[in-house]
Amino acid sequence: MAGGTTFAFRAMDVAGTSTAGELEAESKAQVSEQLRQRGLIVLDVTEKSEPFKIENLWRTWKKVDTRELAVFSRQFATLVASGMPMLRSLTTLEEQTQDERIKEAIAGVRADVEAGSTLEQAMERQPEVFDRLYRAMVRSGEQSGRLEDSLDRIAYQVEKSDALRRQVKSALMYPSLVLGFAVVVLVAVVAFVIPVFAGIFEELAEENPEEASGLPLPTQVCVSASEAITGYWFILLPASIALFVGFFRWKRSKTGKEAWDRLILRLPAQIGDVIQKVALARWSRTFAGSVSAGVPMLQAIKLTGESSGNIVLEKAMEDVYDSVKRGGSLARPIQANPIFPPMVGHMVAVGEETGQLENLLAKIADFYEAEVDAKVKALTSLIEPLMIVFVGGIVGFIVIAMYMPMFSLYDKIR
Repeated sequence: MAGGTTFAFRAMDVAGTSTAGELEAESKAQVSEQLRQRGLIVLDVTEKSEPFKIENLWRTWKKVDTRELAVFSRQFATLVASGMPMLRSLTTLEEQTQDERIKEAIAGVRADVEAGSTLEQAMERQPEVFDRLYRAMVRSGEQSGRLEDSLDRIAYQVEKSDALRRQVKSALMYPSLVLGFAVVVLVAVVAFVIPVFAGIFEELAEENPEEASGLPLPTQVCVSASEAITGYWFILLPASIALFVGFFRWKRSKTGKEAWDRLILRLPAQIGDVIQKVALARWSRTFAGSVSAGVPMLQAIKLTGESSGNIVLEKAMEDVYDSVKRGGSLARPIQANPIFPPMVGHMVAVGEETGQLENLLAKIADFYEAEVDAKVKALTSLIEPLMIVFVGGIVGFIVIAMYMPMFSLYDKIR
């Protein structure tokens, strides 16, 4: 990198006097080496954040590829278990990882580890790739001296999460494509085809004024929609974009996220049921992984709630956290919350009593992942004919609406 990168550092001399400053170098390792040559003990080295750049906007919106993260986690676990040194493992993974964001994160982790940070501390500086649960499981592995086991559990966790996400995504792909294509076709028909018919109606009305008696209501609706789209598109398009952006900003807010998460759990036609089971499968798999990795129970409860993906589950885990913190039961608040089916509360209670909480949570995850698979297939088979009926109904309405005036005028002329 031309000119190098600016790093902020904190260090201490042999007398115990702290010092701080900035250095320009190619890597954190070079900064650490320069400080050591000065006789200083390195406390911390961090890269100064870059100013805002337009080309970095895409990175803000683009999410990390979960499949690539799963592949990295599995390969990392394998390399560490084989006895390969940490820095060499990270270098190998950096060279063969395809995802650019993960590659950059690995490079940053490698530089920090080389500068003296622990693996968990290095990953903490890459929060967009390694979330809090990931880092907590790594920290637990480092503290217990069983890092390879923790990495193996992390790999299994990420693989299962990716498989669940792709399962739901693939099931929704076909209905989404059909709906999107239908919307495009309908807008094209309303904007380009209906105006042609409207012109014909006007000509017929001018040629036969004594026979003209206003358009039928369905035809008036279609013509009005066409006139609105073709005549006010410069207002409707920005308004639609603003509404779309505003909705997503609202959904990301604390109030909006809570309202949205509660709403989608109540959706009809088994959609809410599928969403609940997806959330429960993710919750139980995450909880099982954190417990098996040796993450302290209170921290595991908190992290599981935060990574559940649903605010209703997160608030339920806050009740569990308060109960365990007071020395109470883990299962009792779970049994009392309606978001958890009775089976979950009973199995967690058995797990607490027998000391097999990790295994029973894993069984809950397996059960709900299988349930999601069956429910998604049933939902897909239900949505497909509904989509066909919906699209066919709208197209049929437009066709009938356009021909009704012609039939009416023909009957009058005859």
